[in-house]
Amino acid sequence: MFPSTLPVPRRHPVNQIPALRWGIVGPGWIADHFANALRHHTQQQLVAVASRSMEKAQAFASKWDIPHACAGIDALLNRNDIDVVYIATPHNHHFPDGLRALQAGKHVLIEKPLALNAQQALQLQQEAQQQQRLCLEAMWCDYAPKYDVIRQLLADGALGEVHTLIADHGEYFTQDHRIFNADLAGGPMLDLGSYLISFSVLVAGAPDSIIAVGQPAPGGVNGQTSMLLTHPGGMQAVLNTTLFSNTPGTAVIAGRDATLYLDGQFYTPGNFRLTSSDGRHTLRWEEPNNRYIQLSHEIEHTAWCIHQGLIDSPVRPLTTSRATLNAMDEVRRQIGVVFNEERPA
Repeated sequence: MFPSTLPVPRRHPVNQIPALRWGIVGPGWIADHFANALRHHTQQQLVAVASRSMEKAQAFASKWDIPHACAGIDALLNRNDIDVVYIATPHNHHFPDGLRALQAGKHVLIEKPLALNAQQALQLQQEAQQQQRLCLEAMWCDYAPKYDVIRQLLADGALGEVHTLIADHGEYFTQDHRIFNADLAGGPMLDLGSYLISFSVLVAGAPDSIIAVGQPAPGGVNGQTSMLLTHPGGMQAVLNTTLFSNTPGTAVIAGRDATLYLDGQFYTPGNFRLTSSDGRHTLRWEEPNNRYIQLSHEIEHTAWCIHQGLIDSPVRPLTTSRATLNAMDEVRRQIGVVFNEERPA
């Protein structure tokens, strides 16, 4: 039956979210938004920031009133007043920096993608288990209220048997952007395509088969990829990502009983509507696109997990991160993309 109302987003009780002491590694663009969300929308504490450039670390610390600026990750990891570390370095540093943080006995929240490939993700998971520390991928949309409502709709069977997912994520980038830099694991897959494949995995689980076609871009990176994924329940996902152009960024989950239409960009805070297949009923989710403020949800979920003594997240377990990276590995294999770090020495 079509639901009479949308589910209510679930939130952790405030008394189960301790104020932890955070360190940030990599004071770049996303770390800036992260610090803002943490400082103004949570009760968490920013204690230290690390950069290879002491000047950058000091400037970031000054901007966000962080007591300690550290020259390099090791100086931060050696501190006893850090409970959890947010890794916000370039993609190809997520794995080595995350591994070092775990080995130093710190809990880690690693900016997406968790690693360059599934094998690296497995190593992070094994290290987290060995150290009994939380390792979490900052796929921020998964922790946001909108995605929780969608998960509940799927779990409740509101859409009926789901047959089709259609989603795209394309953005225009100038040639000087790091996304064109092969030395930084460039191309759209890790930045943009990860949202698409992750969403498909969220809806229907790890794919059974993948067909992918790519188009190269200047700089030796992939510029555009189209993908067809089939999933165990029979759902087919049609996905496209590009760094050449702005695309609508919408998504559709089509079930036998109802269809979910997500406005672009589908993974950000924003609107969606659930419409019955006969067209007689519609429910709407509406919220302001306060995009980066919602990083606060992944921050609070990290603290909640640590308070619960968990080394894996029930919302985005490492098996889900690995399934996403497994699919991305297969897409890259088919389109011929190998990152520099994966090449034989």
